[in-house]
Amino acid sequence: MASFFRAFTAVGSHTLLSRILGFVRDLVFAHWFGANAATDAFFVAFKIPNFLRRLFAEGSFSVAFVPILTEYRTKRNKVELQRFTDHMAGSLGLVVMLVSIVGVIAAPILVMIFAPGFWNESEGKYELTAEMLTLTFPYLFFITMTAFAGSILNTYNRFWVPAFTPVLLNLSLIGCAVWLSPQMERPIMALAWGVLIAGMAQFLFQLPFLWRVRLFPRPRLGFRDPGVVRVMRLMVPALFGVSVSQINLLLDTLIASFLVSGSISWLYYSDRLMEFPVGVLGVALGTVILPNLSRRHAENSPQAFSRTLDWALRLNILFGVPAAVGLFLLAGPMLATLFFSDAFDQHDVEMATRSLMAYAPGLMGIMLIKVLAPGFYGRQDTKTPVRIGIIAMTVNMVLNIILVFPLAHAGLALATTISSGLNAYLLYRALIKGHIYTPSAGWGILLSRTLLASLAMGAFIWWGAGDIAGWLADSAMSRAWRLGGLIAAAILLYFLTLFLLGVRPGQFRSGNK
Repeated sequence: MASFFRAFTAVGSHTLLSRILGFVRDLVFAHWFGANAATDAFFVAFKIPNFLRRLFAEGSFSVAFVPILTEYRTKRNKVELQRFTDHMAGSLGLVVMLVSIVGVIAAPILVMIFAPGFWNESEGKYELTAEMLTLTFPYLFFITMTAFAGSILNTYNRFWVPAFTPVLLNLSLIGCAVWLSPQMERPIMALAWGVLIAGMAQFLFQLPFLWRVRLFPRPRLGFRDPGVVRVMRLMVPALFGVSVSQINLLLDTLIASFLVSGSISWLYYSDRLMEFPVGVLGVALGTVILPNLSRRHAENSPQAFSRTLDWALRLNILFGVPAAVGLFLLAGPMLATLFFSDAFDQHDVEMATRSLMAYAPGLMGIMLIKVLAPGFYGRQDTKTPVRIGIIAMTVNMVLNIILVFPLAHAGLALATTISSGLNAYLLYRALIKGHIYTPSAGWGILLSRTLLASLAMGAFIWWGAGDIAGWLADSAMSRAWRLGGLIAAAILLYFLTLFLLGVRPGQFRSGNK
């Protein structure tokens, strides 16, 4: 497990850098543009191709392509491997290019579908969103090919390269917000250009690394290639199974478009804070274990397969539980520290705090999905997560309708929390009943120690955070120092408590329990 831990550290550290820059990006957005009709328009224009990216590129495609690519690398010769990647690159590139062209042409229709509440807005939301979408939609092509390249690199254990590419998106958006927006008649349009520029940069960045692993694709059409056919067949059910949480977020956006202006932005900033631990911990673990699970399945090693899942789940619990507690208790202070300004005022902080507190308990569910789902994808089973995903998505839709009336936008966040927890539970139960995963000894001890340490940390945060009014009254620098010190002390207390309870880092690096 030591190599896993190193790979997880590499992916997690680069993802951490990306998330930090993502916060800088959101801070720039909040201070430059605030939360209003224009930001709502951009977030929808960005969310549509971003949703499709997560659904197709980093969602169904990656989980279908990596197991097949691993099988080719393990059981086939170099010529067959190269032919497969060439055909995959050409076929995928053509399909996504056609989809991107259609998306640009049909931008007004897409806005009507994904944000119907914008149609009757008097602030020009609909027209602005459609115009920005013509710039942001081609991002789908570039980021899909980036995901294709990243999947190859992950299979060759070059995990840090795909983990670093999101940094380029954040740098592009920050640069366009700061330097390009003042030059434009409508400053918000600079962000749409930033998305397009980022897509091209992310794709080009990975090409030299493909050359180094000696698997540089030469795109050729090959829809009848047996490997391509298998990937496409696996992709169809994986569309739902891998991205139910993204579909849930999109449903939130659709319903939120009918709520007061700012609702979509409040949900966006809350979700951004949620994505920090999800990306650094959950996605990093899922990225690292999928190639290994695929290899263990190809080698017919069920015990090693189960041990890999067990290791990832233990780390997930160890880091995820305190992260959820911290997000819930520090929702207001974090939002105030990062985004409070003349453009993002006290009301915006309070509204975003409500949705973040509703999202926070669902962090564990979302993170567990990132680890449990690869347990099926590594076995080339994309149907089981589909059945489970449809159940969870249906529950989310029903809860959205029930909870949005008493809780407004926070009700949408709470619905996502509940449905994500249900999704994770059903995935776990299916792995156990299918004898795919057998928990190793020591889980009860780990859970009790994690909960005790999280309780101690939570009590300290509750005591140290105080009332939100005090945070809003402080200067920006005072808020930053106070939040940083509080988080650092809370993390130290958590790990010190774990140490006193008998938890040691070597237990996770070596696989010892």
